[in-house]
Amino acid sequence: MEAGTGLLVCERLHARHDSRWLLLLPPALCLACVIETLGDGGASLVRKKHVLSCFRDVLAWHAVPVLQLLAQEERVCVHFIGTLFGMLHAAEDSSALDLPTEVLVRLVAELKLEQYVHCVLDESQKELSKAATMRGSLPTFNLLGKLADAIPGLADILVIEHGNLMEHLLAGLMYPNEGIKATVCYLYGKLYSSPISSERLSVHFTEKLCDLFLATLRNAQTKELQVNCMGLLKELLNSDHFVSVIMSNSRRGADSENAELLEEESPLPLMLKKLLLSRDELLQVASVQCMTSVLVHSPIRYAPAFIHADVPEFLFEHLSCTSEILLWSVYCCLLLLTEERLFFSKCHTVYGIESVVRSLKGILQLNNVELHKQGLLLFTEILKRQPVEIKLFTNLAMCKDAIGVLVEAVKCPVLEVAAEAVKAVAAIMRKDHLSCPPVQYVELQRLIETMLKRCADLSLPPINRRSASHLGHSTQNKAVLRQGQFLLSTVEGFRNACRLAVECQSDPLAQENVFTAPGSESENTLSSYSEFLLRICDSLCIPIVLKHSERTFSPGLMEVFISALSTLFAVVPSMHEKFSRKLASSSFIRLALELKAKFCTGQSNPALNQACSSFLYSMCLSLHSAAEKMEDSSQEERELSDLLQRSLPQLNCSVPESLTLLSETPDPFCLDEALRSHQYCLLLLLYCAYALEDRFVPEAELFSAIRNFLLSVQDQGDCPPPYVFRAVLYLLAVCQDKGEALDLSPLCAIRRVLENTSDLSLVYIHHPLLLKFFLHYSELMGRFGHRFLQLWFSWEDYSQIETEDAVSGLSFGLPDYPNSFTTLLHILKDNSSVLLILLDLVCLSTTEVAHKILMTLSMFLKRNEDVVVCDLLRSQFLQILQQLLVESSSTTLRASKNLPLLLNLLFLVQLRNEAERELDSTDFKLLHHVSDLCGKCRPGDVELLQPSLNFLYWSLHQTTTCSQQRVVAVLLSSVPLLELLQKVLELTWMWPCRSGPTLSSSEEALLCSAWLLTASLLAHQHRYNSEVHQTISLDVEKVLNAVILRRKKPALLLALHVVSQPWNRFLLFTLLDGGENSFLRPEILRLMTLFVRYRSSDIISQSEISQILQEAAKAKLAELSGATSHALRLFLLQLQSGSCEMEPAQEGTIQTLLESLPARTRTRTHLSPQDMVYPFARRTSLVNDIAKQGAAVGRGVIFNLLLHAIVQLGLNE
Repeated sequence: MEAGTGLLVCERLHARHDSRWLLLLPPALCLACVIETLGDGGASLVRKKHVLSCFRDVLAWHAVPVLQLLAQEERVCVHFIGTLFGMLHAAEDSSALDLPTEVLVRLVAELKLEQYVHCVLDESQKELSKAATMRGSLPTFNLLGKLADAIPGLADILVIEHGNLMEHLLAGLMYPNEGIKATVCYLYGKLYSSPISSERLSVHFTEKLCDLFLATLRNAQTKELQVNCMGLLKELLNSDHFVSVIMSNSRRGADSENAELLEEESPLPLMLKKLLLSRDELLQVASVQCMTSVLVHSPIRYAPAFIHADVPEFLFEHLSCTSEILLWSVYCCLLLLTEERLFFSKCHTVYGIESVVRSLKGILQLNNVELHKQGLLLFTEILKRQPVEIKLFTNLAMCKDAIGVLVEAVKCPVLEVAAEAVKAVAAIMRKDHLSCPPVQYVELQRLIETMLKRCADLSLPPINRRSASHLGHSTQNKAVLRQGQFLLSTVEGFRNACRLAVECQSDPLAQENVFTAPGSESENTLSSYSEFLLRICDSLCIPIVLKHSERTFSPGLMEVFISALSTLFAVVPSMHEKFSRKLASSSFIRLALELKAKFCTGQSNPALNQACSSFLYSMCLSLHSAAEKMEDSSQEERELSDLLQRSLPQLNCSVPESLTLLSETPDPFCLDEALRSHQYCLLLLLYCAYALEDRFVPEAELFSAIRNFLLSVQDQGDCPPPYVFRAVLYLLAVCQDKGEALDLSPLCAIRRVLENTSDLSLVYIHHPLLLKFFLHYSELMGRFGHRFLQLWFSWEDYSQIETEDAVSGLSFGLPDYPNSFTTLLHILKDNSSVLLILLDLVCLSTTEVAHKILMTLSMFLKRNEDVVVCDLLRSQFLQILQQLLVESSSTTLRASKNLPLLLNLLFLVQLRNEAERELDSTDFKLLHHVSDLCGKCRPGDVELLQPSLNFLYWSLHQTTTCSQQRVVAVLLSSVPLLELLQKVLELTWMWPCRSGPTLSSSEEALLCSAWLLTASLLAHQHRYNSEVHQTISLDVEKVLNAVILRRKKPALLLALHVVSQPWNRFLLFTLLDGGENSFLRPEILRLMTLFVRYRSSDIISQSEISQILQEAAKAKLAELSGATSHALRLFLLQLQSGSCEMEPAQEGTIQTLLESLPARTRTRTHLSPQDMVYPFARRTSLVNDIAKQGAAVGRGVIFNLLLHAIVQLGLNE
């Protein structure tokens, strides 16, 4: 054959060949020359190899024309195959076998004709039969193996049509040549890779091949044989039957604790363990993969044999390798071993957990997602399956490393890896895993926060409503599904973290870090961890789940989420009330009911139904226990608990169905109380929701449904428990404005239930709308108004009202009171009958309640100038006083704590009347009873005498001349009153005594009131020449001594009494209501200086002082008149003198103002009483101007009284 000319032809043979065998290819090829040359016995081996090599190349590049030409002549093709087959067996060494084998395999495979395959197999069969030695069979075994690789289905043909070849293969395995054995194992591997052949060879394996093969594997020395044996073993292990045959002895001893017996009965684990310990990575990987192939059929059945062979120990050791495929294989094998309890009870996990953590830490630096996932999956299963009694982490450092690895894994940008990490987080949240003292609460917080933030960082694809592409919709659904699964694992982790906190509450060692230095605070405590869980739930967990639920509702996710919220009720017991209120106000009652209605009807999703029911149960009990403070609340809570536990799981209805349920009437002949219980349960849930502003049921429809419920109760004669009827009343109250007024039938039902209630406090709820509802219906107010209002005032907090009233602004506007208080004031204005009930309660209730009622009526009178109301009050006061005076003795009256409050209110009503009013019979009766009451008192009864003397004094000055004369006669005719005044005035000489106690401010005020009343009576007796039945004796010398000593003891001065009276605050507002900077008048500034001097903080408070200083700082001081500047300076000096406490900022403002005043006002630096009084008294025209600007009610009397007192004080100066 001439290769140099570019022709693959043989000149000696080519002349007799037909031209059709010449293929004009680059280079040209005569196929006949090739066949004849290869079959020529005289051709040298080198020449034949050259021709065969050239033909191989042509076949590789131009297979189609060559194969087409050969296919035309079957005889020639068969001859060619036979020639090649003959070259195989004529080869003298193994190196000469490769080329003819390669060409023959390619030729037969690419011809794709069955007759040629059978030709080769027939020739192989003949060759194996006539082979003198097993070495002569090696080329045939090798060829069959290569053909089995290249031709699909050849294994089945070999087994089915040439089954006697199996005997030759068995003989090859027994031949003491590992090369032949390797070739036979390779061919066996190809045969058993076919399911059909594997099935046909099943008996062959069981009876003949199994023991021979295992012996070959056990004794294999060369790598080639070891590799091919492992290849055959992997194919065999795909069949459950073959695995059973190989591991049959292991199966029988699966539960045996005798390791030696297991090893003898099942040699395979030891063989694979031996290969695992080799230094060849390929064999190590094959060994682990074969272990995995065995275990995957039944870990419970086959794992004990590997565990008793100590295979897990060496698997864990190989986790330190750098081969990714070996690592992945070890992860898979260990993962299957975790399904067997012996894997844990033999403490293999305790031995290997450090290797697992270290391995995870290393692979997270690699870019192999599947490896990451498999490693984390193994870690998760170990954490989940580790028995509680066997501690997994034996030291603190290992536990911290595990948490740190999970933190890094959760941060992984690949979602699948982060998802596996989150599952591991859920698994590690067990007390037995994390209780290495001290518990690493700070590390756990970091892990939980990282997990939730990773979940929050996920962004769902936007909803594209325009796109109709099925592919786009499917992609969106897959993204939502993946993120839903990730969120589910995240919430499971958070729930387990909450359960961990609850479990640690019972362990003193888990409460706090015992290694914390004395006196120092540590964040590594259970309390800090628990509070963190509440915060992170509010800031991350709840928003994440609710945001996802806007896209889709997953029952599984919501079950875990609701369960986590239920657990949080017990995480921080001291905050369960606050947590419950926040959840209820955030519509979580609605959410739980919607989930039950949507997913839990019938028997659907029992886990979600149970979670929602438990959540609602915990929330309702928490809200109930926080709201109620009755003595028998424990019994009530037990009943409520039983009702909720019994009814909540069956309450799976939508809003319309709920309203229908409330309107139903139970069958009177049916003993089943389920319907009524469900109604009670639903009412309690609606009450909790409405109480916290989650009104998910329309008010009008709910009002109508409850009305029907009341009619049903009335018809059946039922009496709901107090805690249920409390909810009914509340819901009626809050829905009243959206529905029609109740008619007589439901009102009768309400009245009947209330009458059967032992104590109204059991059904009382403190809410302004309920107050409005109760007082709206006369049928309820007349029967229960007294007790209901008494409960109202006992619950109402008036501390804010007192504060706001004390610091109300200088503009004489009314402060913003709480909504409940404002509601009551509106009710009083619209329904005067309530005033009568309140007046009854003043004397029938406790001092605290009476005080609140007094305040209420006082504020009511300030806001309303209705004279009719005042007349009504006076009439009621008269009845109360008459009753008290008739039914009580002097001792009882003096001991009464409510009577002084009633007298104070009487005096306030008196102040609301206009000046110079003609007194009627009621007024004179009140005057008589009050003066009579004073006569029954002792000088020490200050609380009774002070308002009484104020009332008498005011009665003397507020009326016309005609009525005034009668008042003087009534007062002077009361001998006990005059005797009392005599005793009170005598206290003036008895004080001060160096050895005795000082008088209180109230006692001093009483002395002043007595002097004022006495002075007024003397003046008016002289004016009207009234008859006197009792004289009052005064020692003039003692009076003068008292006046002389007043500079040393200013507490006895009449000025002191004037500035302590309650009307002065009203006067101050009146004076300051004249416009902007109205206080910058010398007379007003002197008056305020007087208030400050005598420490009248109830008249002028810090609030007014601060406002005055602010306005003064804004004013142009240089433009003030001399008198105004001087009065302002006196006021500032009085403040600076320490008469009242000043804040540092105020002291600075005072000093700045003093320095800014004109120089002419700085010459006088001391305070003089004349400076404060005389100018005010002399400016009568200004007084008249200010008086005209005052309020209509009482302006003349109050202002003239104060003016008169101040003038008298000035004269005494």
